[in-house]
Amino acid sequence: MPMRVGRHPAVRADKGGGRPFERLLRSRTGRGAVALCAGALPALAFPAPSLWWFAYVALVPWLLLIRSADTGRRAAADGWLGGMGFMLAVHHWLMPSLHVFIVVLAALLGLLWAPWGLLVARLLGGSPSVRRAVAAVAVVPSGWLMIELVRSWEGLGGPWGLLGASQWQVAPALRVASVGGVWLVSLGVVAVNTTIVLLPAVPTARRAATACLASVAVGVGATVIWAPRPEETGSVRVAVVQPGVVEGPGSVERRFTRSEELTRGLAGRDVDLVLWGESSVGVDLSRSPGTADRVTALSRLVGADVLVNMDARRTDDRPGRTGIYKSAVLVGPQGPTGDRYDKMRLVPFGEYVPARALLGWATSVGKAAGEDRLRGSGPVVMDLPDGLRVGPLVCFESAFPDMSRQLAKDGAQLLVAQSSTSTFQHSWAPAQHASLGALRAAETGRPMAHATLTGVSAVYGPLGERVGPVLGTGASEAAVYDVPLARGTTLFVRLGAWPVYGALAVLAVFFGALGLRSLRTPAPRRP
Repeated sequence: MPMRVGRHPAVRADKGGGRPFERLLRSRTGRGAVALCAGALPALAFPAPSLWWFAYVALVPWLLLIRSADTGRRAAADGWLGGMGFMLAVHHWLMPSLHVFIVVLAALLGLLWAPWGLLVARLLGGSPSVRRAVAAVAVVPSGWLMIELVRSWEGLGGPWGLLGASQWQVAPALRVASVGGVWLVSLGVVAVNTTIVLLPAVPTARRAATACLASVAVGVGATVIWAPRPEETGSVRVAVVQPGVVEGPGSVERRFTRSEELTRGLAGRDVDLVLWGESSVGVDLSRSPGTADRVTALSRLVGADVLVNMDARRTDDRPGRTGIYKSAVLVGPQGPTGDRYDKMRLVPFGEYVPARALLGWATSVGKAAGEDRLRGSGPVVMDLPDGLRVGPLVCFESAFPDMSRQLAKDGAQLLVAQSSTSTFQHSWAPAQHASLGALRAAETGRPMAHATLTGVSAVYGPLGERVGPVLGTGASEAAVYDVPLARGTTLFVRLGAWPVYGALAVLAVFFGALGLRSLRTPAPRRP
């Protein structure tokens, strides 16, 4: 079916004249550069800049650019290059590790936005009717959500940089997340951007656009007022141990020693659980009784279980499963309790190389994993002696809404993420990673503690609100948090990612209507 794209006044000028910006857009190179920059703008809404309010207008330049495309091919190119710019901006901190390979990955993932560019041009190009404008407010965000869904697959890098995640510190947005997860927040943000494009650009649709904005505001207000709210049931004292950046020879042992020192300082503070970060122990405790005894002595001294994280070679219970695992291990006053969780979702290139036979060359141009880590078999909920149930996640698993949702369904009262972002210490990555804990807490109605080796470490309550101090990347200390517990089930835990299915339904209806219309329209006569 041919794609009809309305021409914008900015591209109808005579090719020999026009203002400088118009000439820039007519140039293939210039237009491509504008698309890259326009696509990169939403990255400013995420930490570390954390301009959360900017997310509601950040897509406007990109949408206007696509709207001005005079052909479907150009609209698709605008979508692709803008998507490439977005992926580069959101993941720019990976450049020291992947070097030029990050550009290749961004170009490939950017292709996901090419069909979206066609969709935007079809709905917003030219002079949209009121009906088409209203359809755009539903269909354009639904198309965006499909992109977020596809790239959320672990093999494509996982759900890092979902647009809704930029709203992690906005209380109304967190309430929306408790209803439909980060997916519903993304839908709302893109819908607002689409509506703002319609207001100045399409005079005939201003009334409809204003009505759409009002509907979004009413929907958010109703969610804040009537959505189920977790009921607090007490609190638990959690200590987060962050040893700080330790580099150079013997760094693993020095990091462990510093964690010991900080944990000893917790004696007499009546904590219920001590959290260490990812890769805080560099040996298999089952084969290193000396190291296990040191952690056991700490648990006995503090009077609380210690949740450490092993990054070590281990022989599994199953034959043929020998390799390096990332494992959360609970150690009590009598030694390791037997509760262990092996990381299930690994970081592409950081912990394994997808299709290593084909892409193994990435290890020669960056810091890709020289050996693939092994995966765990399923989620685990750990039981503490006082009855507290803890659901552990490791590293970027905190970016996956379905994993924390499953732990909440399995009865976890406290979510824990153990992480290490020391490789990206002086970038936006640590703050952005820590912010994900607020969303996972709000979605599940369960508090979440994000413990790292080198910062940023943070704790969030069951509404996604921050609890206590944040341990930044320059800190080497242990902090104690009185974390509120809650009971009750959020709508997201009950219903799952229903906004994704809703978006699929919207797109199915839209393309079905286009198909029926094309069948009813008689073919033009041949001259």
